[in-house]
Amino acid sequence: MANYYSDHPELDFHLHHPLMKRVVDLKERNYVEKDKYDDAPVDYNDAIENYKRLLEITGDLAANLIEPNSESVDLEGPHLENGRMIYASKTFENLKATRQAGLWGLSMPRRYGGLNIPNTTFSMLSEVISAADAGFQNVWSLQSCIDTLYEFGSEEQRQKYIPRICAGETMSMDLTEPDAGSDLQRVMLKATQDADGTWRLNGVKRFITNGDSDIHLVLARSEEGTKDGRGLSMFIYDKRDGGVTVRHIENKLGIHGSPTCELVYKNAKCELCGERKLGLIKYVMALMNGARLGIAAQSVGVEQESYNEGLAYAKERAQFGQKIINFPAVYDMLATMKAKLDAGRSLLYQTARYVDIYKALEDIQREGTKLSADERQELKKYKRLADAFTPLAKGMNSEYANQNAYDAISIHGGSGFIMEYKSQRLYRDARIFSIYEGTTQLQVVAAIRYVTNGTYLNIIREMLEHPVCDCFQSLKDRVEKMVSEYEQVLEEVKAEGNQEKLDFVARHLYEITADIIMCLLIMDDASRAPELFKKSAYVYVNFAAAEVAKHVDFIRNADAANLAYYRQAEAEEAENA
Repeated sequence: MANYYSDHPELDFHLHHPLMKRVVDLKERNYVEKDKYDDAPVDYNDAIENYKRLLEITGDLAANLIEPNSESVDLEGPHLENGRMIYASKTFENLKATRQAGLWGLSMPRRYGGLNIPNTTFSMLSEVISAADAGFQNVWSLQSCIDTLYEFGSEEQRQKYIPRICAGETMSMDLTEPDAGSDLQRVMLKATQDADGTWRLNGVKRFITNGDSDIHLVLARSEEGTKDGRGLSMFIYDKRDGGVTVRHIENKLGIHGSPTCELVYKNAKCELCGERKLGLIKYVMALMNGARLGIAAQSVGVEQESYNEGLAYAKERAQFGQKIINFPAVYDMLATMKAKLDAGRSLLYQTARYVDIYKALEDIQREGTKLSADERQELKKYKRLADAFTPLAKGMNSEYANQNAYDAISIHGGSGFIMEYKSQRLYRDARIFSIYEGTTQLQVVAAIRYVTNGTYLNIIREMLEHPVCDCFQSLKDRVEKMVSEYEQVLEEVKAEGNQEKLDFVARHLYEITADIIMCLLIMDDASRAPELFKKSAYVYVNFAAAEVAKHVDFIRNADAANLAYYRQAEAEEAENA
């Protein structure tokens, strides 16, 4: 019987990464709960076995229920009845099965009914579910909004809401509005207080994923007369209290199982989460970073499934007297898809491990335990790494998901354009990944300061110090040449002191950075498990070398005359319109 976890040994490889020992030891506080809770591990190996059992259960559900339901969900989608969103019928089946399997509230501490699993393991579960149905992954994975409530809410709010999520209630984050998409400073949903101090919400939210959920985290303007981010606070809205209706469900290109709603708030009762005025400045940033890691995992799931579909079709389809997998044009495509998948997955889980370490140390500190000097330095180090890697993991994997889905259709030829084949749905689903929770362009904006201040270059130099097996020395030599070119072209751009040019070539610098980091990650993986990653290491370094050369050439030729041409062309387009 198929299993979306055990069928892919690459996941088990990342579960046993050397850094996982530190992740688990911190998450489990050196296993102090082993005598208090039956499901608490007694040591590191026991914890890993617990994670594997959870992944096996999820892999089975994904392969044998969620994936078989996916086509029906895609065709039916959610619908609107009397101001309420109603899921597709098979989505209800998926929800019931995941609740029965205990797959809700997973990251929460055991004292609230959770399983206390780290982000890395949650990301693996998310990847597995996404491979089965990316739309349902959205509904299921939004439970991770509870991490923000746990981090910034009061103890009373934790006790009130966290057990409900652990029991399988759903969540959403209500951020965007008709006039506030990526520019959340323009949010105008109004939060006011009654005479008794009760908070009320009035206004409209748009493009809200899983918008008719049970518990919402809502960004609203609490400070009258303000127009920027300093006037925004975070609120908790409980569907049981009423006051919010669904006005419209978007008819989308893909992820049909995930309802995207327009919500109308009419005097809706809510609770302030954390402190006033920190909604955008602090809480949404934490919420969005978690969401971006979730989209990276969602993207890797679709990268995997696209590769699976392309490979299976190429093995079966015969043309000109042989299977098309034997044609160089096809096996080149498949090898590159697999290399992008392996490199992107490595970037995802490296990022997740960094997040796990600093989040666990922050949680220990929040509970009142004073960190040692070494632990404070560790927190600072891994927070810096997580902040730098998150925009790379989200941006690059969302782009790779689109590319792999595109190539899967190409391998299918004309059949890929026919709705009966899954590859078209993967393509439609993937398109949103590089748009929501921050477009790829916004990931570039988030990352570029780490490019220009040398953070990424220092990380790359540290990674270059890691030994590789002798068989990969030639690959390492090629990567070192890429790093040298990267350093040179970066210095050239900085020396010009032209902000417009820096902004113009930022995407190219971002992709060079990510390409090199993923080369180093996949070589490290291949050195430890050549049977899994040797082929992908060779293919990815070859692919990345060509990409880096292309970007370097573009940057060096983006002189003042070229910039003027681009500006002029856009001006003429605007004038003609």
